[in-house]
Amino acid sequence: MGKKSAGYRCVECGYEVAKWVGRCPECQAWGTVEERGVPNPALATVAAGAPSSPARPIVDVDLDSARAQPTGVAELDRVLGGGLVPGAVVLLAGEPGVGKSTLLLEVAQRWAGSRGRALYVTGEESAGQVRLRAERTSALHESLFVAAESDLSAVLGHVDAVQPGVLIVDSAQTMVSPKVEGSPGGVTQVKAVAAALVALAKERALPVILVGHVTKDGSVAGPRVLEHLVDVVLHFEGDKHSTLRMVRGVKNRFGPADEVGCFELRDDGIVGVADPSGLFLNRRGDPVAGTAVTVTVEGKRPLLAEVQSLVTTSSLPTPRRAASGLDSSRIGMILAVLEKHARIRFGERDVYVATVGGMRLTEPAADLAVALAVASSVSEAELPSGIVAVGEVGLAGELRRVTGVQRRLAEAQRMGFTHALIPPDCGPAPDGMTVKEIPDLPSALQLAFS
Repeated sequence: MGKKSAGYRCVECGYEVAKWVGRCPECQAWGTVEERGVPNPALATVAAGAPSSPARPIVDVDLDSARAQPTGVAELDRVLGGGLVPGAVVLLAGEPGVGKSTLLLEVAQRWAGSRGRALYVTGEESAGQVRLRAERTSALHESLFVAAESDLSAVLGHVDAVQPGVLIVDSAQTMVSPKVEGSPGGVTQVKAVAAALVALAKERALPVILVGHVTKDGSVAGPRVLEHLVDVVLHFEGDKHSTLRMVRGVKNRFGPADEVGCFELRDDGIVGVADPSGLFLNRRGDPVAGTAVTVTVEGKRPLLAEVQSLVTTSSLPTPRRAASGLDSSRIGMILAVLEKHARIRFGERDVYVATVGGMRLTEPAADLAVALAVASSVSEAELPSGIVAVGEVGLAGELRRVTGVQRRLAEAQRMGFTHALIPPDCGPAPDGMTVKEIPDLPSALQLAFS
């Protein structure tokens, strides 16, 4: 009798199936189901081998080899936790055309101008195309080397020849390892390329930056193991109709994993925005109905954001609910709380809620501002100028505390706001700012429009 197959297993989540399928039934990943070998009932024993280096007390480990080196781009260093650590592998993912290559070319030029050689390897463009972009963005330097390669072995050869201080690979999905079968961008190829570049970075203490593609839902394309192999995962976000770009930290073994850097994409390159609060506010002389201002915290940075709402009578059997820059399910919950506890009816009304400047609000601290903006549009009553609203709205209509209220209020005061509505027991307020602690949503509406 022949050997019996042990079935198939997903390399992403470990889910087992009896026959091969193109998509894992558990994690919904494509092309990750592989055939398992015949199980060996006898457990293999591993003999002890000579260690590569002796174990040392942790207090004797040298810290100088793990200190971050600034890239020269302040906003990127902010997200990285001070700069690039020798031997670190950074994955920068983003949608096509958002500005990933432009940013990394700027990083390579700054590095070449201050710290030595930088090698930029592109598998998507020719060297001439990279040169044209470098001239347009003033990113030329004699210590910046460019290579148009998609073969991993050729990339390693360029590293041996140039001996760079930083390696940028654009992108991981275009590189091909000659030792592994599969098409470029496939699961097997991406895993092999990432593992080889990680080994290169650790062996030579060489910082490596990988550019990654994203899927339709915004996640990093390729196997999930790619994000586990690298040390830092950054998402490059931005609206195509806006010049604002944000680099958001998702994973960072050397610093904070929730920091955000702000950039402005221009015709002559990309520049960091050290004070981005004003980008998310629509400055007017007089207050307008349907608007409210809140303060969100991205990492350690408080940012003022304006929420706009438009509530109109609907001519459709099912009224529309549209949100831009906000979670639509969260908007639906706030509308339900307003209808239940504030007696505001939305059964025959279309509701549109959006943020200004392409800002994306994900934390619940913006709930109170959203509720005030919607109520202001319904009643056509303007909120007083110079007021900010911070707080999470519960299903019972109560206002819950949020973190970092003092930092939020200090930023609002710096931007010229004089009044604030916050939940109870949030700590002392800045001097010179009038702060009202509100227990629930009906009280907030009554105070805001009185």
